[in-house]
Amino acid sequence: MSDLAVIGQNSRVVMHFSIKLEDGSAADSSKVHGKPARFQMGDGNLTPNFEKHLIGLKAGDEREFTLEPAEAFGEPIDENIYQVDKTKFSDETPADIGSIIAFTQPDGREVPGIVRKVDGNSVTIDFNHPLAGQRIVFAVEILSVEDA
Repeated sequence: MSDLAVIGQNSRVVMHFSIKLEDGSAADSSKVHGKPARFQMGDGNLTPNFEKHLIGLKAGDEREFTLEPAEAFGEPIDENIYQVDKTKFSDETPADIGSIIAFTQPDGREVPGIVRKVDGNSVTIDFNHPLAGQRIVFAVEILSVEDA
C-alpha cells in the first residue's frame, strides 16, 4: 500500500502536461518549455472538467484523456469575431493571416486575437481560444502532490 498523497479537491500539484489535437499534433507541452505546471486544485487555473480527470492520481502516475470541445476550450462563438480597419495595424504589428496579436482593452487588459482574414481594408480578428471547437487529448505526468 502506497503512502503517496493522491490528488484531491485542494491538493497542490506539480505536473508535466501535453495538449495534443486528435491528429496527434502537439498544441502545447510543459516539457518543451522545461517548466512543469504548478497549481492548486480548485484555484481556477484548470477547468473543472480537466481537474476531475486528475482526482485520485499520485506522483509517478501518467494518464492520457480526451475532452470534447465543450469540456475543454469551448465551441467558437460568432460574437468573438470582429472586423477591424487595416489602418489599426502597423509595420511592427502587421495584419498577417494566422498572426496572434494582443489587443489592449479599455480596462488595460490584453486579449489575444488571431488574424483570420484580410479583405481590402477589413481585417477579421478571432478572439475565440485558438483551440475552441477542437477535441483535445491531454497527457499528464504527475511529479508531486501535497495536501493543502
